[in-house]
Amino acid sequence: ANFEFPLYTKDGERVEVLLNATTRRSATGAIVGVVGVGQNITELKRGQAELTRVANDLQLLIDTANAPIFGIDTSGFVNEWNRKAAAITGFSREEVMGKDLVSRFITPEYQDSVGEVLHKALQGEETANFEFPLYTKDGERVEVLLNATTRRSATGAIVGVVGVGQNITELKRG
Repeated sequence: ANFEFPLYTKDGERVEVLLNATTRRSATGAIVGVVGVGQNITELKRGQAELTRVANDLQLLIDTANAPIFGIDTSGFVNEWNRKAAAITGFSREEVMGKDLVSRFITPEYQDSVGEVLHKALQGEETANFEFPLYTKDGERVEVLLNATTRRSATGAIVGVVGVGQNITELKRG
């Protein structure tokens, strides 16, 4: 079994250790002791902590950005919805998560074109500056300029799309 624990050096430095221990048996099968193999995982733990910090920073950046940001998975279901997207549309994160973005939140006359932009992004072909109207929860029309970017896993596999929008309603009126 593996067990992680801190070990302190003679100088008082903390070292993270991963210990694997198993029983030691005699030729007759009787337990005569324990064999333990330890591995210093201090740098691994520091690296994991840094990755977590960076991921948290990026999530905070997405959440607090002054632009609507959404994400969909490869099936088109919402898996990211920042505060600005919620503020512009009136739909909370809880209301949209796991729902089909195009069929539930895009008006019928733009479902095909928005669906095509997202489909292309799921094939690795990104789209910049795509304009379409979005209707809020209260039925208000909002003009959006969208950039759709392919989202990839650490291995490079396409796992979805990130959309970053801009509310251009006032620009279109003026």
